[in-house]
Amino acid sequence: MKIPDFLKSYNRHIQNLSSVYPQERAMSLAVGGDFEAVGMLEYHLLRQQGLRPADTVVDVGCGSGRLAYQLRDYLTGLYVGLDVVPELLQYAAELCGRPDWKFYAAPGLRIPEPDDSADFICFFSVFTHLLHEESFKYLEDARRVVKPGGKIVFSFLEFAIPSHWFIFEGSLAAVGREDAVLNQFVGRDALQAWADHLKLAVVEINDGDKPHIPLEDASVKWDNGREMRERGNLGQSVCVLTKT
Repeated sequence: MKIPDFLKSYNRHIQNLSSVYPQERAMSLAVGGDFEAVGMLEYHLLRQQGLRPADTVVDVGCGSGRLAYQLRDYLTGLYVGLDVVPELLQYAAELCGRPDWKFYAAPGLRIPEPDDSADFICFFSVFTHLLHEESFKYLEDARRVVKPGGKIVFSFLEFAIPSHWFIFEGSLAAVGREDAVLNQFVGRDALQAWADHLKLAVVEINDGDKPHIPLEDASVKWDNGREMRERGNLGQSVCVLTKT
């Protein structure tokens, strides 16, 4: 089976959206919609994991700035956003209005930041579109960049979560199509093996379909009108690793 060319298909997807919708809507749909809701959940997830205003955050696959936009008034430290799509990076940088932050094209499976320099490294909806070997290589470099005691946070798809099955059904329907994208599932046994071989510790793993992110006094509203209070969840499962 031929592996879909994610970058080619994704660029085509964004061009199609931009030709149909206003820029703000197109940039939200380009990352799956629910721009504000997902960004708020990612923000509160990092706060739950101990994010402080002066910390350095590396956001791999930052897209059009869902997380960055929520961090813009909280984070006084450095934010580094990486993505493979120039249009998304430009939009995110302009939206946040933080000239002290960095947005640049992701160079393959590397994070071109100094050793032991980041407090948090995020991969939201990134490993879901990579081969296992590629995800491992990214984690290998993330281990180099994250500080001792820092955290690597990523979302993932797993067959153990019934609500993830529809994504697999979509992949089945798209087999052989040029516009197909890779939707990769990974088991928790693989995550533990990756962590062991990289000398990382698993802090926690949370089911994607169960509320686990404290929202404090915030209310998260999805595009379809659904509302989350007190606790929320991303839909994808979440793994948190740390370098001891």
